[in-house]
Parts: sequence; structure tokens; C-alpha cells
Amino acid sequence: MFSRAIALFSLCLLPFAALSQEAQMDLPRVKLSAGMYQIDAQVAQTPQQQQVGLMFRKEMPQAEGMLFVFEQPSTQCFWMKNTLLPLSAAFVADDGRIVNIVDMQPLTLDSHCSEEPVRFVLEMNQGWFAKKNIKKNAKLGGAPFQARR
Repeated sequence: MFSRAIALFSLCLLPFAALSQEAQMDLPRVKLSAGMYQIDAQVAQTPQQQQVGLMFRKEMPQAEGMLFVFEQPSTQCFWMKNTLLPLSAAFVADDGRIVNIVDMQPLTLDSHCSEEPVRFVLEMNQGWFAKKNIKKNAKLGGAPFQARR
């Protein structure tokens, strides 16, 4: 009887497991700028949204990305578990200044961290920042970076 209850419980969890392996496509969006370039960024603000991030995405348009917004500045570290796309992450200060940029390889558990405490991390397709000649100390524009000036 006990094993039958466990089997039934496991079957009930299957739909939730399947849901957790879907890409997030319906998050709120914000328009950002990096010099003359425009970015359409999904916003991951809740812990659940941040945990999933860009996992399971098979493609992402070049002018799109994901902006992670945290409550307080702290050292932010990211990895690429279940993330299929190679990404570049810009760690961004409250005023929009890029603190550092890292390239991250798909499906790895390597930790990539900000060089100083930040509240924002912008993930883009790998190489996007380099192709646009956007480097450390460049400023991003947009509503998230104006709120706390």
C-alpha cells in the first residue's frame, strides 16, 4: 500500500517536473540601451524567475536578453546549468555602469561572479557585447538604472 501511494504521488509530480523544464518566454520586458544599440530584455525579478533564467532556451534573437534584478547589491554569481545557449553576462551597477563582462559556456557549472556588489545582471548571446565594442565601465540606459540614482 505504501509503495502504491509513493507511485501515485510521483505520477502527480510529473506535470510539475515537465513545467520546470520549459523556457520562460512570458516575463515582463524592458527596453535598454547600450550606446546606440537597443536591447529588448526580459526581466527576471522573483527568485523563481531568476533560478530558471534562460535555461532550456534553444535560441534568442540578437537584440534580446534577460535582465536579472536583485533586491540589494551583492556579489552575484551565475552558472549555466540546463542553459543551452552560450551567453555573455554583464554585471551592472545601479547607475548602469558595467562592472565586468564574462562569457559562459552552455551546460557548465562553472561559477562566474561580479567583481563588485551589483543589483543587475544582463545576459545576452555570447559575443554580443564584444561585437558592439561594449566593455567594462560602459553605461547602459533604461528605466531600471534611473530609479536609484
